Amino acid sequence: MTTLPKTANTPVVRTDFSNTEKWLAIRAAICKPQNAEGYDFHAQLDFVDDSQFRNATAEELLTMLTADYEHVVLFVVDAMATAHPESPILVVSCCEPRGRTFRTTPSQVQGIENNLSIANMDFDEFADSVDGDRVFRGFREL
Repeated sequence: MTTLPKTANTPVVRTDFSNTEKWLAIRAAICKPQNAEGYDFHAQLDFVDDSQFRNATAEELLTMLTADYEHVVLFVVDAMATAHPESPILVVSCCEPRGRTFRTTPSQVQGIENNLSIANMDFDEFADSVDGDRVFRGFREL
């Protein structure tokens, strides 16, 4: 059985191989530092660009995790992410609630990864703050 490679950082798994140019653009957008209150934030990510994961669903990817998988989530660049103008990346919970998903714009990946990796926030806080189309675009100002 295929397993996802062990990564030092949260993985971003490419499952759609129809458009390499779009994949590279999404990668660049994810890697672009985000500024909050005068500080630049970077996501700590490892990109998994391997065609053996072509068309894998979130459920299938969860079954490919090794027993010692250390990350709270995995990010998936699938066909919807490459086809949609906003490139909404699939965010998959690997802990409780395992398998829960939502989508996010590339500019929000840093905040999600940073906060989840240090347990500053829970998956549900992001998942419960999606817009009507189930895409997280940031927290709304009150």
